[in-house]
Amino acid sequence: MELWIPITIAAFLQNVRSVLQKQLTGRLSVNGATYVRFCYGLPFAWLYLAILSSSREIPEPSLEFLGYCLAGGIGQMLATACLVASFTTRNFAVGTAFSKTEVVQAAVFGLLVLGDLVSWRVGIGIVLSLIGVLMLSARVGLGEGWNLDRAASLGLLSGAFFAAAIVSYRGAALALGSGDYLIRASFTLAIAIALQTLLMGIYIMVRESGEMRRIGAAWRPSLWVGLIGMLASAGWLTAVTLESAALVRAVGQVELLFTFTASIWFFKERVSFREVFGVALVILGIYVLL
Repeated sequence: MELWIPITIAAFLQNVRSVLQKQLTGRLSVNGATYVRFCYGLPFAWLYLAILSSSREIPEPSLEFLGYCLAGGIGQMLATACLVASFTTRNFAVGTAFSKTEVVQAAVFGLLVLGDLVSWRVGIGIVLSLIGVLMLSARVGLGEGWNLDRAASLGLLSGAFFAAAIVSYRGAALALGSGDYLIRASFTLAIAIALQTLLMGIYIMVRESGEMRRIGAAWRPSLWVGLIGMLASAGWLTAVTLESAALVRAVGQVELLFTFTASIWFFKERVSFREVFGVALVILGIYVLL
Protein backbone atom coordinates (compact mmCIF):
# COMPACT_ATOMS: atom_id res chain seq x y z
CA MET A 1 0.00 0.00 0.00
CA GLU A 2 1.33 3.44 -0.94
CA LEU A 3 1.87 5.52 2.20
CA TRP A 4 -0.20 8.50 1.01
CA ILE A 5 -3.40 6.43 0.73
CA PRO A 6 -4.02 5.73 4.44
CA ILE A 7 -2.66 9.17 5.37
CA THR A 8 -5.00 11.08 3.05
CA ILE A 9 -8.04 9.00 4.00
CA ALA A 10 -7.22 9.29 7.71
CA ALA A 11 -6.66 13.06 7.48
CA PHE A 12 -10.00 13.59 5.76
CA LEU A 13 -11.91 11.34 8.17
CA GLN A 14 -10.22 12.94 11.18
CA ASN A 15 -11.47 16.31 10.01
CA VAL A 16 -15.02 14.98 9.59
CA ARG A 17 -14.82 13.54 13.10
CA SER A 18 -13.65 16.89 14.48
CA VAL A 19 -16.59 18.65 12.81
CA LEU A 20 -19.02 16.21 14.45
CA GLN A 21 -17.30 16.51 17.83
CA LYS A 22 -17.45 20.30 17.67
CA GLN A 23 -21.22 20.03 17.23
CA LEU A 24 -21.47 17.68 20.21
CA THR A 25 -19.82 20.18 22.57
CA GLY A 26 -23.17 21.94 22.89
CA ARG A 27 -24.83 18.77 24.20
CA LEU A 28 -22.01 17.11 26.12
CA SER A 29 -19.11 18.17 28.31
CA VAL A 30 -15.60 18.29 26.86
CA ASN A 31 -14.88 14.87 28.36
CA GLY A 32 -18.19 13.51 27.12
CA ALA A 33 -17.59 14.71 23.56
CA THR A 34 -14.12 13.16 23.77
CA TYR A 35 -15.35 9.84 25.16
CA VAL A 36 -17.87 9.14 22.40
CA ARG A 37 -14.96 8.72 19.99
CA PHE A 38 -13.76 5.74 21.99
CA CYS A 39 -16.83 4.02 23.41
CA TYR A 40 -18.81 4.19 20.16
CA GLY A 41 -15.72 3.32 18.11
CA LEU A 42 -14.91 0.19 20.16
CA PRO A 43 -17.30 -2.25 18.42
CA PHE A 44 -16.18 -1.04 14.99
CA ALA A 45 -12.51 -1.51 15.93
CA TRP A 46 -13.09 -5.09 17.03
CA LEU A 47 -15.22 -5.79 13.96
CA TYR A 48 -12.37 -4.53 11.77
CA LEU A 49 -9.93 -6.81 13.61
CA ALA A 50 -12.30 -9.77 13.27
CA ILE A 51 -12.55 -9.27 9.50
CA LEU A 52 -8.77 -9.11 9.08
CA SER A 53 -8.10 -12.03 11.45
CA SER A 54 -10.34 -14.32 9.41
CA SER A 55 -7.43 -14.78 7.00
CA ARG A 56 -4.54 -13.87 9.32
CA GLU A 57 -3.19 -15.05 12.65
CA ILE A 58 -3.51 -12.58 15.52
CA PRO A 59 -0.06 -11.66 16.92
CA GLU A 60 0.81 -12.55 20.50
CA PRO A 61 1.03 -9.41 22.68
CA SER A 62 3.92 -8.73 25.05
CA LEU A 63 4.32 -6.47 28.08
CA GLU A 64 6.22 -4.02 25.88
CA PHE A 65 3.29 -3.94 23.45
CA LEU A 66 0.76 -3.36 26.24
CA GLY A 67 2.89 -0.60 27.72
CA TYR A 68 3.06 1.23 24.41
CA CYS A 69 -0.70 0.78 23.91
CA LEU A 70 -1.43 2.22 27.34
CA ALA A 71 0.87 5.20 26.76
CA GLY A 72 -0.64 5.81 23.32
CA GLY A 73 -4.19 5.45 24.57
CA ILE A 74 -3.72 7.90 27.44
CA GLY A 75 -1.89 10.35 25.17
CA GLN A 76 -4.66 10.23 22.59
CA MET A 77 -7.36 10.76 25.22
CA LEU A 78 -5.60 13.82 26.62
CA ALA A 79 -4.87 15.16 23.14
CA THR A 80 -8.49 14.80 22.02
CA ALA A 81 -9.77 16.44 25.20
CA CYS A 82 -7.44 19.42 24.69
CA LEU A 83 -8.47 19.71 21.04
CA VAL A 84 -12.19 19.54 21.80
CA ALA A 85 -11.70 22.14 24.56
CA SER A 86 -9.97 24.45 22.07
CA PHE A 87 -13.05 24.28 19.83
CA THR A 88 -15.03 26.04 22.57
CA THR A 89 -12.62 29.00 22.70
CA ARG A 90 -11.49 29.77 19.15
CA ASN A 91 -12.09 29.61 15.41
CA PHE A 92 -12.42 25.96 14.33
CA ALA A 93 -9.71 26.10 11.65
CA VAL A 94 -7.14 27.94 13.75
CA GLY A 95 -7.91 25.82 16.82
CA THR A 96 -7.01 22.72 14.83
CA ALA A 97 -3.88 24.43 13.46
CA PHE A 98 -2.48 24.88 16.98
CA SER A 99 -2.26 21.11 17.37
CA LYS A 100 -0.15 20.77 14.20
CA THR A 101 3.04 21.51 16.14
CA GLU A 102 2.65 17.80 16.80
CA VAL A 103 4.79 17.11 13.71
CA VAL A 104 7.99 18.55 15.18
CA GLN A 105 7.23 17.03 18.56
CA ALA A 106 6.64 13.63 16.90
CA ALA A 107 10.07 13.87 15.27
CA VAL A 108 11.65 14.52 18.68
CA PHE A 109 9.68 11.80 20.48
CA GLY A 110 10.32 9.34 17.64
CA LEU A 111 14.06 9.93 17.87
CA LEU A 112 14.18 9.68 21.66
CA VAL A 113 11.83 6.71 22.08
CA LEU A 114 12.28 4.61 18.93
CA GLY A 115 15.46 5.98 17.39
CA ASP A 116 13.62 7.11 14.22
CA LEU A 117 15.82 9.50 12.25
CA VAL A 118 14.55 12.00 9.67
CA SER A 119 16.44 13.07 6.53
CA TRP A 120 17.38 16.66 5.76
CA ARG A 121 14.60 16.81 3.16
CA VAL A 122 12.00 15.67 5.67
CA GLY A 123 13.40 18.22 8.13
CA ILE A 124 13.02 21.06 5.60
CA GLY A 125 9.46 19.99 4.85
CA ILE A 126 8.60 19.88 8.54
CA VAL A 127 10.10 23.35 9.13
CA LEU A 128 8.16 24.87 6.21
CA SER A 129 4.95 23.34 7.45
CA LEU A 130 5.64 24.52 10.99
CA ILE A 131 6.16 28.12 9.79
CA GLY A 132 2.82 27.86 8.03
CA VAL A 133 1.18 26.60 11.20
CA LEU A 134 2.69 29.44 13.23
CA MET A 135 1.32 31.95 10.71
CA LEU A 136 -2.07 30.35 11.10
CA SER A 137 -1.80 30.58 14.85
CA ALA A 138 -0.19 33.98 15.36
CA ARG A 139 -3.19 36.19 14.61
CA VAL A 140 -5.48 34.77 17.27
CA GLY A 141 -3.42 32.40 19.35
CA LEU A 142 -0.97 34.83 20.87
CA GLY A 143 -1.97 37.53 23.26
CA GLU A 144 -0.32 40.86 23.88
CA GLY A 145 3.45 40.56 24.19
CA TRP A 146 3.37 37.17 22.39
CA ASN A 147 2.09 35.43 25.49
CA LEU A 148 0.22 32.19 24.90
CA ASP A 149 -3.49 32.45 25.62
CA ARG A 150 -5.68 29.54 26.72
CA ALA A 151 -6.54 28.43 23.19
CA ALA A 152 -2.91 28.35 22.07
CA SER A 153 -1.86 26.47 25.21
CA LEU A 154 -4.58 23.86 24.63
CA GLY A 155 -3.46 23.48 21.03
CA LEU A 156 0.19 23.03 21.95
CA LEU A 157 -0.70 20.50 24.65
CA SER A 158 -2.89 18.67 22.17
CA GLY A 159 0.01 18.50 19.72
CA ALA A 160 2.37 17.15 22.40
CA PHE A 161 -0.07 14.45 23.48
CA PHE A 162 -0.88 13.49 19.87
CA ALA A 163 2.86 13.20 19.14
CA ALA A 164 3.41 10.97 22.17
CA ALA A 165 0.39 8.87 21.17
CA ILE A 166 1.36 8.30 17.54
CA VAL A 167 4.96 7.41 18.47
CA SER A 168 3.68 5.02 21.14
CA TYR A 169 1.29 3.37 18.69
CA ARG A 170 4.14 2.87 16.23
CA GLY A 171 6.19 1.35 19.05
CA ALA A 172 3.29 -0.98 19.92
CA ALA A 173 2.85 -2.18 16.32
CA LEU A 174 6.59 -2.75 15.94
CA ALA A 175 6.72 -4.63 19.27
CA LEU A 176 4.45 -7.35 17.88
CA GLY A 177 6.66 -10.20 16.76
CA SER A 178 4.53 -11.50 13.90
CA GLY A 179 1.89 -10.57 11.35
CA ASP A 180 1.77 -8.15 8.44
CA TYR A 181 1.29 -4.40 8.87
CA LEU A 182 -2.50 -4.58 8.55
CA ILE A 183 -3.07 -7.10 11.34
CA ARG A 184 -0.50 -5.43 13.60
CA ALA A 185 -2.13 -2.02 13.10
CA SER A 186 -5.67 -3.33 13.63
CA PHE A 187 -4.69 -5.35 16.72
CA THR A 188 -2.95 -2.31 18.21
CA LEU A 189 -6.05 -0.20 17.52
CA ALA A 190 -8.44 -2.74 19.08
CA ILE A 191 -6.42 -3.05 22.30
CA ALA A 192 -5.78 0.69 22.59
CA ILE A 193 -9.41 1.71 22.11
CA ALA A 194 -10.53 -0.93 24.64
CA LEU A 195 -8.16 0.53 27.22
CA GLN A 196 -9.37 4.06 26.40
CA THR A 197 -13.03 3.09 26.76
CA LEU A 198 -12.38 1.45 30.13
CA LEU A 199 -10.15 4.14 31.65
CA MET A 200 -12.07 7.20 30.50
CA GLY A 201 -15.39 5.54 31.25
CA ILE A 202 -14.36 5.05 34.88
CA TYR A 203 -13.13 8.65 35.09
CA ILE A 204 -16.40 10.10 33.73
CA MET A 205 -18.58 7.95 36.00
CA VAL A 206 -16.60 9.10 39.03
CA ARG A 207 -16.11 12.78 38.15
CA GLU A 208 -19.13 13.70 35.98
CA SER A 209 -22.32 12.27 37.39
CA GLY A 210 -25.05 12.06 34.75
CA GLU A 211 -22.73 12.51 31.75
CA MET A 212 -22.99 8.83 30.77
CA ARG A 213 -26.74 9.25 30.47
CA ARG A 214 -26.27 12.23 28.15
CA ILE A 215 -23.72 10.27 26.10
CA GLY A 216 -26.25 7.48 25.70
CA ALA A 217 -28.99 9.93 24.70
CA ALA A 218 -26.75 11.40 21.99
CA TRP A 219 -26.14 7.99 20.40
CA ARG A 220 -27.08 8.95 16.83
CA PRO A 221 -24.37 11.58 16.18
CA SER A 222 -22.00 9.80 18.57
CA LEU A 223 -22.22 6.59 16.54
CA TRP A 224 -20.91 8.46 13.51
CA VAL A 225 -18.13 10.01 15.58
CA GLY A 226 -17.14 6.54 16.77
CA LEU A 227 -17.17 4.97 13.31
CA ILE A 228 -15.36 7.80 11.56
CA GLY A 229 -12.87 8.19 14.41
CA MET A 230 -12.08 4.48 14.31
CA LEU A 231 -11.51 4.56 10.54
CA ALA A 232 -9.24 7.59 10.89
CA SER A 233 -7.23 5.90 13.63
CA ALA A 234 -6.96 2.74 11.52
CA GLY A 235 -5.53 4.82 8.69
CA TRP A 236 -2.97 6.54 10.91
CA LEU A 237 -1.91 3.28 12.55
CA THR A 238 -1.54 1.53 9.21
CA ALA A 239 0.68 4.36 7.98
CA VAL A 240 2.90 4.53 11.09
CA THR A 241 3.39 0.77 11.01
CA LEU A 242 5.00 1.32 7.61
CA GLU A 243 6.78 4.65 8.16
CA SER A 244 8.11 6.95 10.90
CA ALA A 245 5.54 8.92 12.89
CA ALA A 246 7.13 12.27 12.00
CA LEU A 247 6.83 11.72 8.23
CA VAL A 248 3.31 10.32 8.48
CA ARG A 249 2.00 13.21 10.56
CA ALA A 250 3.86 15.78 8.46
CA VAL A 251 2.21 14.58 5.26
CA GLY A 252 -1.04 14.28 7.21
CA GLN A 253 -1.12 18.06 7.57
CA VAL A 254 -3.13 17.96 4.36
CA GLU A 255 -5.92 17.79 6.95
CA LEU A 256 -5.66 21.59 7.21
CA LEU A 257 -7.11 21.91 3.71
CA PHE A 258 -10.16 19.97 4.84
CA THR A 259 -10.26 21.99 8.06
CA PHE A 260 -10.37 25.32 6.27
CA THR A 261 -13.06 24.06 3.92
CA ALA A 262 -15.16 23.02 6.92
CA SER A 263 -14.45 26.32 8.68
CA ILE A 264 -15.72 28.37 5.74
CA TRP A 265 -18.58 26.22 4.47
CA PHE A 266 -20.04 24.67 7.61
CA PHE A 267 -19.30 27.21 10.36
CA LYS A 268 -19.28 30.38 8.17
CA GLU A 269 -16.05 31.56 9.80
CA ARG A 270 -13.85 34.23 8.21
CA VAL A 271 -10.32 33.32 7.16
CA SER A 272 -7.63 36.02 6.81
CA PHE A 273 -4.94 36.43 4.15
CA ARG A 274 -2.32 35.47 6.75
CA GLU A 275 -4.11 32.18 7.31
CA VAL A 276 -4.35 31.49 3.57
CA PHE A 277 -0.60 32.16 3.20
CA GLY A 278 0.03 29.85 6.15
CA VAL A 279 -1.93 27.08 4.42
CA ALA A 280 0.19 27.66 1.27
CA LEU A 281 3.37 27.10 3.32
CA VAL A 282 1.91 23.93 4.81
CA ILE A 283 1.18 22.66 1.29
CA LEU A 284 4.71 23.57 0.16
CA GLY A 285 6.15 21.68 3.11
CA ILE A 286 4.10 18.60 2.21
CA TYR A 287 5.26 18.90 -1.41
CA VAL A 288 8.90 18.86 -0.26
CA LEU A 289 8.18 15.79 1.88
CA LEU A 290 6.68 13.90 -1.04
